[in-house]
Amino acid sequence: MSKSHANNQIARAMMIMVAAMLFAPVMDAIAKSLATQSNVSPATVTFGRFVVQTLFLGLFVALAWYKGAMRYVFSWMNILRGMLMGLAAMLFFTAIKYMPLADAIAVFFVEPLIVMLMSSIFLGEKVGWRRVTAAIIGFGGAIVVIRPSYELFGAISLLPLCTAFLFSIYLILTRIAGSKQEPLVMQFYAGIGGSMICGAILIVGTSLGSVDFGLSLPTTNQAWALLLGIGMFAVASHLLIVIAFSMAPASVLAPFQYVEIVSATILGYLIFNEFPENIQWLGISIIVGSGIYIFLREQKLERLNAPEVNNAEILTAP
Repeated sequence: MSKSHANNQIARAMMIMVAAMLFAPVMDAIAKSLATQSNVSPATVTFGRFVVQTLFLGLFVALAWYKGAMRYVFSWMNILRGMLMGLAAMLFFTAIKYMPLADAIAVFFVEPLIVMLMSSIFLGEKVGWRRVTAAIIGFGGAIVVIRPSYELFGAISLLPLCTAFLFSIYLILTRIAGSKQEPLVMQFYAGIGGSMICGAILIVGTSLGSVDFGLSLPTTNQAWALLLGIGMFAVASHLLIVIAFSMAPASVLAPFQYVEIVSATILGYLIFNEFPENIQWLGISIIVGSGIYIFLREQKLERLNAPEVNNAEILTAP
């Protein structure tokens, strides 16, 4: 792979990641609507989301395998990825049932820093001071966006932090597996893993009479349609994430997840009348600015023409 091609691939991965982050809050808004307006438990919503993902991708995987267009390789890592994602999604859907959408996502955005640290420790990716500084500034913007919420929501406000940790591990495993397997196959098995963990929690939650983790099916056609829709948006957004992380280092893509808070804020206002305060708009600007800096930094690397720099160094340059 030439130096120019490698950097073009990183730029494409960045744009794919941005698209995924624009899709993701739609799924969250649907989950919040189902929980608050249709009385569908977060566990039921999460289980439905992964079942739809599994069935939808299963059709494409089977067709592609039948035509010989892809390898059909079983992987326990992808099952584990799905279990982590299923638990993370369930905790987050529970959080946004009670918390404003933008607030919960702002708390969640400690995750890019966790990913950056994990990618350095476990993947051996070089993370220079410029990208570290940009990520820290972006995280500072997320802190500005969210108001202190523990007094208002108690332990519920900690659920997005748990989600961030689980999702960080999911992304690191995605990076490890992404260069060796087809994205469709990866997400198909992730859907199976997510369905497994969510189904198990539903069984336990129902037996205990839990409001949030027990089974509560939709009672209207509109609610059923929304439950189907959340699965479709999940397929689109997370498939894009898998593709992006198979094309570029985790430490490069992590800050671009901040874009999600922008679209989440818009949806929160339009659907739930949750409008950020003036200080939160400042935080959003900081978050977007950090992502733009990372992109411009990669564009600068693309213009470099030093012969002593090899491809691996380009891919992990700070």
